[in-house]
Amino acid sequence: MTPEGVLRREQAGAGGAITVLVLDRPEVRNAIDDAMLAALHESLDALEADQGVRGVVLAGAGGRAFSSGMDLRERARFSDGDLRAQRARIVDLVRRVHELPVATIAAVEGFALAGGFELALACDLIVASTEAVFGLPEVGVGIFPGGGATQTLTWLVGPARARDVILAGRRLTAAEAEAWGIVARVVEPGGAQAAAIALAERIAEGAPLGVRQAKAAIRGAHRSLTEGLAAEDELYEVVLGSRDRAEGFSAFVEKRRPRYEGR
Repeated sequence: MTPEGVLRREQAGAGGAITVLVLDRPEVRNAIDDAMLAALHESLDALEADQGVRGVVLAGAGGRAFSSGMDLRERARFSDGDLRAQRARIVDLVRRVHELPVATIAAVEGFALAGGFELALACDLIVASTEAVFGLPEVGVGIFPGGGATQTLTWLVGPARARDVILAGRRLTAAEAEAWGIVARVVEPGGAQAAAIALAERIAEGAPLGVRQAKAAIRGAHRSLTEGLAAEDELYEVVLGSRDRAEGFSAFVEKRRPRYEGR
């Protein structure tokens, strides 16, 4: 466990070749705060340096959620500069997970919302329980998904369906997400992490170089994530400093309907 106690790092599979990173703030549906974000980056430092790792599984503690997204109660106290600095770390996290040379699999039980859904989308595969729910509700709090989903979700489902989720706030069941090509496998409740580990072990039976190069080839079928994230960053800067963003965060904390001005 990390010193912050917000992320557990476990080993699984033969010889411990599969690393499991468990988001561990179940009392807030594993919302990602600055401490968890730092712990994830620390774990990626270790993974990138460990030649013995053959697969990575991301999961959420408690069974109620993979992650409900970024911790808006924490973010509501941030200055615009704090938000910009944190978002840079979020975008870098998405890029690093996406570019790991080994297979990355998100094991989703319950909710995967906002930044939690974006973290799952950064993985190569998603294994979900039948009770999983996916969504990107950011426009409801004065922003839009700024952790890569405008790129990764659109790659997977196309612009029309991506707009339905991002602009209209549509939530998807596990069955819908599987039908749309977002989720690779659906399992019984409580079984997502075990199924994700088993899938990671199956992939790890292949040649490491083959897995790494196949991942790179698949990424090449789309616009560069780096290019897409750079474009997203320019657009996100506009909402980050807006009155609507401040109002959206305040309304969330105060549990009331936001009063947006469009500026």
